[in-house]
Amino acid sequence: MVGGGSGGHITPAVAVVREILEQKPRAKIEFWTDFKYYKNVTKLTTELGVSWADAHEKKKGSFVRVRRLPAGKFHRYSGWHFSDYFTHFDITVKDLIFGNIFGFFGFIFGIITCFFRLVRKSTRPNVIFLKGGYVGLPVGLMAKLFKIPFVIHESDAVAGLANRVLMKKATKVAFGIPPSDEVLKAHPNYVWTGIPVGPEYKAVPGAKAMSLKKAFSFNEDKPLVVITGGSQGSENLNEATRAILPDLLKIASVGLVAGRKHYEDMVDLKRYENWENASLESNFRMWEFNTTMNELMGAADVVVSRAGATTIAELAALKKAVILVPFERLPGSHQVRNAERLKASGAVAVLNDSEMMEDPKKLLEIIRHLIKTPRERADMADALHKEARADAASRLAEIILGVVSSET
Repeated sequence: MVGGGSGGHITPAVAVVREILEQKPRAKIEFWTDFKYYKNVTKLTTELGVSWADAHEKKKGSFVRVRRLPAGKFHRYSGWHFSDYFTHFDITVKDLIFGNIFGFFGFIFGIITCFFRLVRKSTRPNVIFLKGGYVGLPVGLMAKLFKIPFVIHESDAVAGLANRVLMKKATKVAFGIPPSDEVLKAHPNYVWTGIPVGPEYKAVPGAKAMSLKKAFSFNEDKPLVVITGGSQGSENLNEATRAILPDLLKIASVGLVAGRKHYEDMVDLKRYENWENASLESNFRMWEFNTTMNELMGAADVVVSRAGATTIAELAALKKAVILVPFERLPGSHQVRNAERLKASGAVAVLNDSEMMEDPKKLLEIIRHLIKTPRERADMADALHKEARADAASRLAEIILGVVSSET
């Protein structure tokens, strides 16, 4: 299993690990990830109760072993004009120049590491699963060199660079978003599986949402808006929230997940988080990150989020009314494509990041509208829930194990 670079590549892969262990209880699994997410993956896989150390000591049984893998990210920004490289000179220098220099050397170290891990036939895996992201590129290239079959999963409407390079070499390519019938017919190794999410992500009925609000100390009778930019957070979403928070609190309770990267810049908002005798009086709470995001988002009447494919899949499984704020300048504008596809089917409301930053009150108006129209919220939630594939993880596990069977 190979995944890293973002949480959106980690949680689906862990869901697939869980399913493989269900279907093959004696499976031996290595999970390769980048240095940044090593602790996160170790924690998540440890919770599965299959310790590599114990299995290694007893010399039997299944295990999940997490290993660090050096890799390099190549920074690109969609839609930049020549003048943008000077307007955003700090990004140009930090990411596009120095970032890509470090990314190149990280990629080379990744190639070397993969070569030495895979060169011995006795320790080669039967199959490799690549869950997108730059961490998978050196693994996929070395897997092809040593003729090791590998399966790719692509979540977004636009395939990432690593997956585009490796797709023609893969044994199977699974998609989170259904390709057209023409594409599936032209490529017999392509298959639509949906995006795996953990079993804790499932539709939340009204009574359960009310109890979850209470568990988070929010007023059960007041609409709850949860705003999140993911585990690392979104500076722009945070700043827009800061701008509209006084007005937003007049109509709703607000939960803000500021993110590990940006939390310190937002601590001044803690002044809105007023407690009296262990009771939340202000109906505002802010977290660096919440470890029970399924419950926090499950409690919400409206969720405001970036448009990453894994987050969308989790919200679809939870059956929530969602406002997506895609960041246009990501490579391939994949978040914009994700959001536009869902907006066309009436499954989400969309406000592009640039529009929000130009006038944060546009976000406030969309939230206000959805709070006032519960029927529209319900229709959106129903439409988004149709995107959920509860069997995505088990289907991927079957595909991966099927490749092993066909090879042996």
